[in-house]
Amino acid sequence: MSDYATVDDIITLKRSITAEEQERAEALISLVSDIIRVAGISVGRDVDQMIEDLPEYASVVKSVTVGVVLRELDTPAGQLPATQQTETTGSVSLSYSLPNASDTIRLWPSDLKMLGFKKQRYGVIEMWGNGNE
Repeated sequence: MSDYATVDDIITLKRSITAEEQERAEALISLVSDIIRVAGISVGRDVDQMIEDLPEYASVVKSVTVGVVLRELDTPAGQLPATQQTETTGSVSLSYSLPNASDTIRLWPSDLKMLGFKKQRYGVIEMWGNGNE
């Protein structure tokens, strides 16, 4: 099984990266590709088969892979980001939480939705039978 993106994809689609980042990106691309595969399996989807069935899906998977790798590259190595931070200047205050305080590589809900692994559903479950009894 191959990776879903390359370092060249990161450079072409998003931004240039340093030599140090390039080495880290190569390792991350492989890891993120496996995370996406396992996430697909957890919802009953085979990502590689989906790409084979619909070649355009490869671009979606590539985009998510590049996005996750860049998020990781933008997180300082060896440093956990704060879970909350507040900045105040005069009467203006900005408060936010950083989503990856555990320093694990994660797919965000928006990534899962883009991959088609998370869809809004509706329906009703009859807990006491169908009423015909």
